[in-house]
Amino acid sequence: MRVLLSGAAGFIGGAVRATLQSRGHDVVALDALIPQAHGDRADPVHDGLHQVDVRDHDAVVALLGGIDVVCHQAAMVGAGLTPADLPLYASHNDLGTAVVLAAMAEAGVDRLVFASSMVVYGDGRYTCRQHGGQPATTRTIQALEEGSFEVGCPVCREPMGWALVDEAARLLPRSSYAASKVAQEHYAIAWARQLPGAAIGLRYHNVYGPGMPADTPYSGVAAMFRSALARGDAPTVYEDGRQMRDFVHVSDVARANALAVEQVADLPSDTFAAYNICSGQPVAIAEVATIIAAAGDNAPAPVVTGQFRSGDVRHIVASPDLARAELGFTATVSPLDGLAAFADAPLRDR
Repeated sequence: MRVLLSGAAGFIGGAVRATLQSRGHDVVALDALIPQAHGDRADPVHDGLHQVDVRDHDAVVALLGGIDVVCHQAAMVGAGLTPADLPLYASHNDLGTAVVLAAMAEAGVDRLVFASSMVVYGDGRYTCRQHGGQPATTRTIQALEEGSFEVGCPVCREPMGWALVDEAARLLPRSSYAASKVAQEHYAIAWARQLPGAAIGLRYHNVYGPGMPADTPYSGVAAMFRSALARGDAPTVYEDGRQMRDFVHVSDVARANALAVEQVADLPSDTFAAYNICSGQPVAIAEVATIIAAAGDNAPAPVVTGQFRSGDVRHIVASPDLARAELGFTATVSPLDGLAAFADAPLRDR
């Protein structure tokens, strides 16, 4: 198939491009090369890359001739924890996606795969030993300052344990970035009905691997730990380090995109599906830091600080079941192996 891939010069987009091509697909690659993600490079850095901003309707339409599926990876990433971030995320993610969808409609392209995120779930899912599954309560500053990091049961106030989040969970964004990802999903749902077309949203969990950006405001925590070790510093871990996450290797994420591209072509019109893209092997943040540090040469041990960021989610761990059943996706790289290998994997400045 002929696939238009946005964000093709990025960490995930580059891996998706290589995987699609290895499976015989013809990839038309575009990327805006925005400074936040790529530094000050002004020229395309990959052969055949079109330097196009997805918010440029006419430029996107011009690339859609003969395209079977659009694989939309372009986005502004990062936490987006303050209201000042809202215009940035709304412009690149909300408007960018809306322009892509409008351009697809104009060009008669009705198949879409796009990058969503675990952040759409907000606080994750929790269960109380006494009262079963319960909605998350807000962790107060006072409790965090006292070192009480777990989410309390709204009935008995006792600490709750984490539970797997499946795709039917309510979407509750807690940041500018999360709000933009929910918006992207909603635009795709509306587009699939109005056109009609078919769309698959892939809710990535913590993606890591070779070529990941180094220590920037847009890096993931694994890269931040790596960057600290490269400076000779101990990785610093917030709270008590027992926060649970799912880390999924970029090669698995790329394969999930290829499976989605190949499957969306056969879906009926007026269809939207979302899938967790995860390893299915939860790991604590302190363990992530320890694995990466232990794999390095004479690396300092991580330091669990007890400090906190009020906007952080305590636990967010995904269920891989639906992606396995419907998309045929199961991660092949375990976090224990992948994170150890990541300790000396090449990073990039941007």
